[in-house]
Amino acid sequence: MPDLPPLISTEELASRLGEPDLRLVDASWHLDGRDGRPDFEAARLPGAVFFDLEASSDPDSDLPHMLPSPEAFTARMGRLGLSETDHIVVYDTVGIRSSARAWWMFRVMGASRVQVLDGGLPKWRTEGRTVESGPPSPSRPAVFSARLDPAAVADIEAVSAALAGEAQILDARAADRFAGYAPEPRAGLRSGHMPGALNLPFPQVLASDGAIKPQSELEAAFREAGVDPRRPVITTCGSGVTAAILSLALATLGRGSRLYDGSWAEWGSRTDTPVVKAAGATIGGEAPAR
Repeated sequence: MPDLPPLISTEELASRLGEPDLRLVDASWHLDGRDGRPDFEAARLPGAVFFDLEASSDPDSDLPHMLPSPEAFTARMGRLGLSETDHIVVYDTVGIRSSARAWWMFRVMGASRVQVLDGGLPKWRTEGRTVESGPPSPSRPAVFSARLDPAAVADIEAVSAALAGEAQILDARAADRFAGYAPEPRAGLRSGHMPGALNLPFPQVLASDGAIKPQSELEAAFREAGVDPRRPVITTCGSGVTAAILSLALATLGRGSRLYDGSWAEWGSRTDTPVVKAAGATIGGEAPAR
């Protein structure tokens, strides 16, 4: 089956509700640790299931929400009633945040017909479209056959090689964190960035309504960040969530990328990885835990 565009509009999705292979997935997750399930039960797209980023990640990793094994992803998605051949539309309650991470995870695990709802639940509700609430009905189990695509994932060795010139590292964190002026929100991490990395804070690829910016504005944002469209890109962030927003934005421009799954949670916690700060950047005290 052919791949679908990475984004789907609220208008198109509304016209497709009821199609037999359409599966809606609420991938809401909050950096402050709040559970997204209460919001899911308060208001969700009709028939949606709750992805639960933490429960869908590797429980044995010391790093936050790392990719699980294909076997674990297969089992969990099957319990949610999802198949890798379904038309899967993911969304979140902010606009485009953690839905991009779920999109990337599904893609990495072999599902090709995956789209992100542009503007998410806020745009859907602003337009007065149907939502449902309350505890969801149990999902009918399905068979999801996960096949990990290692070419889409960058590990710490690949990032080190990229810094030597093999690819561009594009960091989605806020500019003050990238520069080392602000502490990291997770305890024990050094402040700053990888030497030679580029910075494109993820809000710069999003419009005011939470949707991805138009193509011309996206191209300008990547260009102003110093990204060379002719060279490979590895996206990164604090823990691999907002990096996926940059990967999603690149995909809308027809450009592939790899995502550094460990991101700064791994790089900034080690003592054998180089870190640089902007001139004059000093951090006092330890970063607070999230």
